[in-house]
Amino acid sequence: MPANPKITFIGAGSTVFMKNILGDVLQQKALSGAHIALMDINPTRLEESQIVVSKMISTLKVGATTSTHSNQREALEGADFVVVAFQIGGYDPCTKTDFEVPKKFGLRQTIADSLGIGGIMRGLRTVPHLWKICEDMTAVCPDAILMQYVNPMAINTWSIAAKYPHIKQVGLCHSVQGTAKELARDLDIPYEKIRYRAAGINHMAFYLNFEEIMEDGSYRDLYPDLFKAHAAGTAPKPPHHNPRCPNRVRYEMMTRLGYFVTESSEHFAEYVPWFIKRDRPDLIEKFGIPLDEYPVRCELQIEKWAAQAKKYREANDIEVEQSHEYASQIMNAAWTGNPAVIYGNVPNHGLISSLPEGCAVEVPCLIDRNGIQPTRVGALPPQLTALIRTNVNVQELTVAALMEENREHIYHAAMMDPHTAAELDLDQIWELVDDLLEEHGEWMPDWIRSSPRRKVA
Repeated sequence: MPANPKITFIGAGSTVFMKNILGDVLQQKALSGAHIALMDINPTRLEESQIVVSKMISTLKVGATTSTHSNQREALEGADFVVVAFQIGGYDPCTKTDFEVPKKFGLRQTIADSLGIGGIMRGLRTVPHLWKICEDMTAVCPDAILMQYVNPMAINTWSIAAKYPHIKQVGLCHSVQGTAKELARDLDIPYEKIRYRAAGINHMAFYLNFEEIMEDGSYRDLYPDLFKAHAAGTAPKPPHHNPRCPNRVRYEMMTRLGYFVTESSEHFAEYVPWFIKRDRPDLIEKFGIPLDEYPVRCELQIEKWAAQAKKYREANDIEVEQSHEYASQIMNAAWTGNPAVIYGNVPNHGLISSLPEGCAVEVPCLIDRNGIQPTRVGALPPQLTALIRTNVNVQELTVAALMEENREHIYHAAMMDPHTAAELDLDQIWELVDDLLEEHGEWMPDWIRSSPRRKVA
């Protein structure tokens, strides 16, 4: 085993996210001498990212080294860890298309990157490129751990496992730990005193236990406190980070299901059929659902980036903070053997018995020198299982479309999507799918571009 690991970052042009991940890595003593290979297709963003990493290395006075690559296989050669963070087609044109075309049919979305018609389209664009990474990893770094931060997370994780089951992969998100911190804030309890267990699928995992660690070492169930705080109007607290997104949908769902979901209210609202309705603007207002939220965020980030990039170029040192992402914990645990527990998205091989075998589930995972070891959870409460299955259906059909190169399954996936089905009839769904596939054009796989529009009698 070499003294220091090689870490390859595919999509390094996502500079702010890359800074968070690699800033965490450089603060891990065992990883501080790593070689970091940055790969991106945008030479300007790649250069900016190398400047940021080099200045972080200088600020922290560590021995890490960097290289930049436009060739993916070259960047992956001999890697121990691979981090993937990219968006095929970018905000402009592909994300814009995923919002604007459905609007013509009266279908509104908030984030549109994980499920729904936008999530299906993003999956069709993204998975073939993830498969290319897996093909290259098989050739030049077959034992590396792939940490996948790309959406649609569940569709991606499932697709990788279906075609490249030998790849050691985990899909990573920050909704579990991020939401736990929000709930601790709502209850005015220090996050360090919170213990929880969550399980489900990405963006639809639920806290099966949410507890306070008491002074005597015992644990106190916090669900009664959450229900009381919500009934009294003290929770959710006003959002401190994003005033456009009050956290009302998830508390409403807690009162209906008995459990709190880990993904944000604005995102969760588009996974179910009950909140975003074109003939019910009162619901949008009541629950504070920010329609078109993702394009708003993208525009703000684009506007902010020019000044931020200039600042990074001119600064001698760059402040390095600790993020709440899991990547550095995984690398450190796998490299040193010092165990860590994270929440990861992995294939369901008996982990959640009430969900289909092979689907992508989000569960606690032990990480050490043996790699990623998911925890068996067993069966979820039946109401949670039933709701989750509505999303798994869409994921499964999208994966089937990709694996079989079958255009029919794209329509089937859109038919089964809860929000889309609640708003559009079958003819509208068929036409919407065709319009989106045509509009995305070159960003879609060849087999989609060569398949005709489906004529419905």
